[in-house]
Amino acid sequence: MTLPLQRADAWYRRRLAEPSGRPRVVIDTDTANEIDDQFALAWALLAPDALQVEAVYAEPFSFAYRRAKLPHAPADAPPFNPPDEGMARSHAEILRVFDKLGLDAKGRVFEGSPRYLPRNGRPVPSAAAEHLVATARAMPRGEPLYVLALGCVTNIASALRMAPDIAERIVVVWTSGYPSTATLSNEDSFNLVQDVAASRCLFASGVPLVYLPGFHVGAQLRLSLAEVQRHVRGGGAIGRYLHHLFTHNPLWPLYPQDTTKPYSWVIWDLICVAWVMQPAWVPSRLVRTPRLDARLRWQPDAARPLMREAHAVQRDAIFNDLFARLAAHAAR
Repeated sequence: MTLPLQRADAWYRRRLAEPSGRPRVVIDTDTANEIDDQFALAWALLAPDALQVEAVYAEPFSFAYRRAKLPHAPADAPPFNPPDEGMARSHAEILRVFDKLGLDAKGRVFEGSPRYLPRNGRPVPSAAAEHLVATARAMPRGEPLYVLALGCVTNIASALRMAPDIAERIVVVWTSGYPSTATLSNEDSFNLVQDVAASRCLFASGVPLVYLPGFHVGAQLRLSLAEVQRHVRGGGAIGRYLHHLFTHNPLWPLYPQDTTKPYSWVIWDLICVAWVMQPAWVPSRLVRTPRLDARLRWQPDAARPLMREAHAVQRDAIFNDLFARLAAHAAR
């Protein structure tokens, strides 16, 4: 079952116009998954002049499906947690980021789905999905609520199933996978493949979508240890915590890092915050929304609506803004 597509191209062009002013956003994040979510969440919360962050939602996550491909990893490594535990860990991590920033999380942080969307597309109720529906419906006509999706889209797909009308009130900004023109399978995209049913739901829903490919657009957002030591560590409590995460990455049991040599890590999820904060940092264009086939490859579909897709990223501008905000925060 898919949601009805009833809007003309002109409506999508207006809805997918680049944001300006101080957009209202909610952030949907698997924050305990690795370290990029914490950087992205902190950056967004450090930018009240640029973004109005209404709420933050915890997403489920699990690397259990990759266990067979990672025989060297300890069987009890935390990333192998089941989805409900991943969501609970992410909820706790969101609260930790708020605390490190000295911000009150009361009424702003919500638990998400404890499991992935079933194949039949039945929504999974959660505090996050319910809050998204209520917040979207409360938006003034003509003003979109931007939903920054930093992981799998279970919460968002559930909200769209629960209340299809919110597709007229929100714009989903999601990073995952390859460009829609690629012929490669998206099977290595963690955000997409965790919950394929939710991914398909999102692309079939007709909701205005800003798609920011991880390979190889977001992948350009690599941050080095030297940069973290020079520009992040001194950013107050949150800077020290982000430095700790960079030097104690929870994914290292799965993907070992030789810390005796210089290294870098992709801070993927900054791309979602960057596009809504300053669209020029993430150049994009309007294209047709593709279908996701059985092999997890994109297939063109002329009957589907327009979406906005990124094709480049201004890496230095993005990190320099993050560094400047951390420095300003530490100086208060």
